[in-house]
Amino acid sequence: MNSKPMTIPKLLVWRAWHVVKAANGGPGVDQVTLELYENDLNSNLYMLWNRMSSGTYFPSAVKQVAIPKAKGVRYLGIPTVNDRIAQTVVRLQLEDRLEKVFLPESYGARNGRNAHQAVRTCRERCWKQNWVIDLDLKSFFDSIDHELLMRAVAKHQREPWEKLYILRWLKAPVELTTGERRSGQESGIPQGGPISPLLSNLFLHYALDLWLRSKYPEVTFERYLDDVIIHCQTERQAETLLKQIESRLSEVKLSLNREKTRIVYSGKCGVPREPKAGPRSFTFLGFEFKPRKMRTKDGKLWTGISAGVGQRGKKKLAENLRKNGALRRTNLKLQEVALSINPIIRGWINYFNEFRPSEMAISLTRIDLAITKWMRRKFKLQTRQSVQILTRIKNQQPRLFAHWGCGHNSTIGGI
Repeated sequence: MNSKPMTIPKLLVWRAWHVVKAANGGPGVDQVTLELYENDLNSNLYMLWNRMSSGTYFPSAVKQVAIPKAKGVRYLGIPTVNDRIAQTVVRLQLEDRLEKVFLPESYGARNGRNAHQAVRTCRERCWKQNWVIDLDLKSFFDSIDHELLMRAVAKHQREPWEKLYILRWLKAPVELTTGERRSGQESGIPQGGPISPLLSNLFLHYALDLWLRSKYPEVTFERYLDDVIIHCQTERQAETLLKQIESRLSEVKLSLNREKTRIVYSGKCGVPREPKAGPRSFTFLGFEFKPRKMRTKDGKLWTGISAGVGQRGKKKLAENLRKNGALRRTNLKLQEVALSINPIIRGWINYFNEFRPSEMAISLTRIDLAITKWMRRKFKLQTRQSVQILTRIKNQQPRLFAHWGCGHNSTIGGI
């Protein structure tokens, strides 16, 4: 007989641990790493299960971490390892249930769906509909209303402990980067917890997706978490719809970022109906959509909007390499530099290679330029000497750096 007031299978806690371990991640406010937690794994997991099953589990404070952006800073909230496992327990309970509810227009943080699918669908719809609303939600994760969110959770909960612990996570204190503790707020979900993407999807499912589907069934859209692109046939339709969306968001206590929200012409260029002014490009999930030359199946050239790596994506690569720091450390060997930066390069290529890979060439050439600068500093060489040596190394070891073996031709040093 189960004496615990809440029925939580031990196997579910065990599964959650393996999910958290595979995701890696740093310690929370208690400074307990995954390795330290695993040193006494059975005892830690049993204690967590026991507390969750008895209702005595309360989360620790969330550790705030500042992530620099192109403009400003984005804050992540990192729960402790124990809290990440607990959140994953609830997420595993809910996600299969919610997967049957979410609309196909939602792509973010869902099993079997990814950013490339969203970008591909967006590109195809741009060829069929002439106008796009590039929707930007202002401080979305910080603005999610807890009462409205918990109403949505209540629609899909099967066990009372699912709702109980979600509410406790929402109200958990936050340890700021200054070291101060801030008590729980009435709105907002800390980005960084395992359950945060699922909850944000659930909120926007009711706040936006279902509303668009019921009120404007003729309109198509793609949403990846809080990144939203909406397609319209005419500029007037887009303008009218944007006003209605702004009103709807106000009802659910969200707002538009007016500086970043834009209406963009996405139709075929050079046709009589093409407007004479207005924006011609937008960015979605790091890909820049803008007019490009393309060929039809029968070989004819035409100009239409298409996706390729955008300026933000290029800057992100440069920022990540700069943060990595290996190209500033002349005490390393070239092989050690390659080992350090290859995961960054490989991940960037794997993501942006999907659309217009030729537009990646400049960024990949700049990596070679950075390597030649590293060689100049390390070996006290002239520019031409470092280029010649690196070219020889590239011919001898064509897979030393990730971008050398990916099929993109680049001339080292531009020489």
